[in-house]
Amino acid sequence: MSLSAVLGIVLAKQKFDAALLVDGKTKHKTCKNSVEGFEALTLWLTKQEVEKVHAYLEATGSYGEDLAVYLHDAGHIVSIINPARIKGFAQSEMIRTKTDKMDAALIARFCLAMKPKEWTPPLPEMRSLEALVRRVDSLIDMRSQEKNRLSTSHESVTSMIKEHIAYLDREIEKLRKQIDELIRKNPQLKEKEELLESIPVLGKATIPRLMAELDDLDKFNHVREMVAFIGLAPREKLSGSSIKGKPRLSKIGHAKLRKALYTPALVSIQCNPVMIDFYKRLKNKGKNEKVIVCAIMRKLVHVIFGVLKSGKKYDPNFKPILA
Repeated sequence: MSLSAVLGIVLAKQKFDAALLVDGKTKHKTCKNSVEGFEALTLWLTKQEVEKVHAYLEATGSYGEDLAVYLHDAGHIVSIINPARIKGFAQSEMIRTKTDKMDAALIARFCLAMKPKEWTPPLPEMRSLEALVRRVDSLIDMRSQEKNRLSTSHESVTSMIKEHIAYLDREIEKLRKQIDELIRKNPQLKEKEELLESIPVLGKATIPRLMAELDDLDKFNHVREMVAFIGLAPREKLSGSSIKGKPRLSKIGHAKLRKALYTPALVSIQCNPVMIDFYKRLKNKGKNEKVIVCAIMRKLVHVIFGVLKSGKKYDPNFKPILA
């Protein structure tokens, strides 16, 4: 039995492609992205005389969560990889052809060389919170689309659109109550909520989203890592003495968290004295509004990181948090 096999996986909504790399040889398998497909993968690994694998999956949102948890619970080692790293590795190999089968093999080779750290699945209550929060986001987007349709819809369908909007309002409210109940019943979640509530600009809608997407702070040793994870780190382009591009926001990171922090950043410019002073300093240096808002978002990340890591409520006079 082989105990040191590498499994690269490329995920799609309906299926996934797996590349098994053992002793320099690669074998491929395509399965449904469902429990039936997960079981088929397990059977295939058994036929290949593979007892345990280190499975590597791209971070592709919700498509791979169930498979990652399944493999972890089955005793395999699992790592979640940023797709940008895989893209860079492909460029280093000068690969021009792109298929799911080739990508799976590429992931396996990348991980064999780079050995990314092991992934630990979130606790069941965190998965529930994440699912509920993301469902609320989906319904809010749907409601916005319906409201936009009202202005151009024919009178024959206007009443139906209004009824659908009212239905979505009820469902959103119902889900938010479920979220509140879930947090209330869990002491750890309740403690996190109270800490985040102490930060003035974070509202009832934003806090559960932050809690759901930042489920494990132990993976961040420093606030810089959290800033990079969200995708708020500035990116500079310097080469020799002739090329010096303007610093830009690195968006290789968590788009949902950037979206969650955007409105609180705007609000903090209006009502948070610490952020107002920071805004004025940047404004006096000639920074444009977009750069300033991104800087405010980074400051908020510093505050959130400090509050959650320390377990102490926000104190605007505690300067090291914002250093």
